[in-house]
Amino acid sequence: MSDRELIRAAFRARERAYSPYSRFQVGAALLGEDGKVYDGCNIEMSSYGATNCAERTAFFKAVSEGTRSFQAIAIVGGKEGEAVSDYCPPCGICRQVMMEFCSPGSFRILLGKSEEDYQEFTLEELLPLGFGPGNLK
Repeated sequence: MSDRELIRAAFRARERAYSPYSRFQVGAALLGEDGKVYDGCNIEMSSYGATNCAERTAFFKAVSEGTRSFQAIAIVGGKEGEAVSDYCPPCGICRQVMMEFCSPGSFRILLGKSEEDYQEFTLEELLPLGFGPGNLK
């Protein structure tokens, strides 16, 4: 799957966001090692602590279906009713979830404004000195 296709899938996921409080809609498309894509959107709750980010929604969906190995994730986000105009990096909790399942040096994180305008990072770049499963061995 190309980067553009993965970003396109994130934009489609963003359309399903449930964000009645912040009105900030995020979509994510997570690419498994097997080539399968798991999408996710942010889901807000009136009790904010129960809110789930798009990235974690995608990861939890994949893990619940048995996938534990991933290549990349595309993330897009912006105000409801507006075109995406800035990059939407993952929050710290989402970065920690990525650390649980992904190789920091090779897992790619694509932050998109459009299919053509995006930035690419590794998890290691966005979470230097991250704590993960290897620290518990």
